[in-house]
Amino acid sequence: DLTPIPLPILVNRMFRELEAKKSAFHLPRFKFAKAAAGRDLSTSIFGRRAATPFGPAAGPHTQLAQNIVLSWLAGGRVIELKTVQVLDHLEIARPCIDMETVGFNIEWSQELSLEQSLEEYVKAMMLIEVAKASGLAPGLDDTVIDMSVGYDLAGIRSDKVRAFIAGMKDASAVIERLRPQIPDAYARFRELAYPTCISDSVTVSTFHGCPPGEIEAIAAHLMAEEGLDVVVKLNPTLLGKADLNAILHDSLGYADLVVPDATFEKDAKWEDVRGIVSRLGELADKVGRGFGVKFSNTLLVHNHKQFFPAGTGEMYLSGPPLHVLAIELVARFRSEFGDRFPISFSAGIDVGNFADTVALGLKPVSVCTDLLKGAGYGKGTDYIADLADRLAEVEATDLDIFTLKAFGLAEAALGDLKIAAERKTALITALT
Repeated sequence: DLTPIPLPILVNRMFRELEAKKSAFHLPRFKFAKAAAGRDLSTSIFGRRAATPFGPAAGPHTQLAQNIVLSWLAGGRVIELKTVQVLDHLEIARPCIDMETVGFNIEWSQELSLEQSLEEYVKAMMLIEVAKASGLAPGLDDTVIDMSVGYDLAGIRSDKVRAFIAGMKDASAVIERLRPQIPDAYARFRELAYPTCISDSVTVSTFHGCPPGEIEAIAAHLMAEEGLDVVVKLNPTLLGKADLNAILHDSLGYADLVVPDATFEKDAKWEDVRGIVSRLGELADKVGRGFGVKFSNTLLVHNHKQFFPAGTGEMYLSGPPLHVLAIELVARFRSEFGDRFPISFSAGIDVGNFADTVALGLKPVSVCTDLLKGAGYGKGTDYIADLADRLAEVEATDLDIFTLKAFGLAEAALGDLKIAAERKTALITALT
């Protein structure tokens, strides 16, 4: 079972370990993220500035305060918290995560109570503010924290989940309870101006097979009733059975990965999503909130391995094959909607494809599977450094210019813009 660690122990540990071992929660200080001289890696998430487009996707590594702080020290500036739901006393079968090569898992929700999750997220924010005040990652302060909730409308409308959301939007009561717990040796941090709003944006996660109308109703409720900016996570089955299997089996060679036929039958179809996205976009404009989509959810497949407990018939796929499926979905979504809606991305991201994915104008580009392997969050510095190097290669000073120049198509892209000829010429000259 996961056991939350009290705030005073976490504060003591972070500073004592920094002094004794030049590390924090086992992350060496030389692995802390660094700002890139002359390169602005920041992005905007519904009008909020994040110092990098990198961060953890909702997963087992974004449940406990110390793991969330680790993600921040490693350069994560858009942090998607673990999905929470009304059923908060689940028995999770063990083992539940297989990251040998391709990722597989059978876990899908938080392993803490909603009250514990709220406190962990507040503790994490306070520790991040303490880290900022201590100068542990100078030049990369701006951070966006994103909630993730599921899995059905009834649960999200429940008093327990609504209380959790209210606590994330105004955490002042929890902050004031935790302030005096900061140890006397670090009493100077008790008076920091901790943000009372931990998050007012949410990524919606639904069960595989969730009815399209339910997905739309959840997002509409969160925008109109809870006042949140909303991103809806979509499923790879949107590609359709024939196209998905052609990519997965014929192009990529993963013949042992079989998606149950019932999954295609139950999941939303492209025509469903077309209507849902259009209507939710209109609602967002009406109520003054942001709306976007995320590619992609995991892919439900038959369990063909012996790793999970006996009787496990299905599992959720992540990692490299999901990356290709999700990129194809991005292309199809943009051919339908252009750049009307922001797209966040999390599917098989690693240091080898992170910068290329950022260059597609996706934001944020978050990571789960790769961070559950090997050096874990210790890889974060490599993500940030490689992105900065890629900007330098094309002489881009920020991500907008990088998006135009990364693949050598800046002039063609600007040529399609409906702007004054003089302005277009000036931009082309500046970029080339």
